[in-house]
Amino acid sequence: MTDIMKRKFVALEISGKNYMTWVLDAEIHLDAMGLGDAIQDKMKASTQDCAKALIFLCHHLDEGLKIEYLTVKDPLVLWNDLKERYDNLKLVTLPQSQYNWAHLRLHDFKSVSEYNSTMF
Repeated sequence: MTDIMKRKFVALEISGKNYMTWVLDAEIHLDAMGLGDAIQDKMKASTQDCAKALIFLCHHLDEGLKIEYLTVKDPLVLWNDLKERYDNLKLVTLPQSQYNWAHLRLHDFKSVSEYNSTMF
């Protein structure tokens, strides 16, 4: 089934390997749309804003995750559940990424453009 709306960024994979970038993208987009309070403080967000934020978050989830969190009706609960499920990946992937970044050298690549592509 194709998406009716175009996604603004890559959907969160069920494996969670793109969780760290997904969280940053989701927070930025929700703040830009004025819906940041829906995932930070339920008391500040209106029910309409919570519904919009939930639709946005669900639209940017893998189909398997949508099915798992089908009964969640609150964006803050969904946000916290995903955080609890995938936040431990920071302990695994972040040190490896920092090590790779620190040891990235220009002479390991065939061209400067390949180096730039890997760096960014």
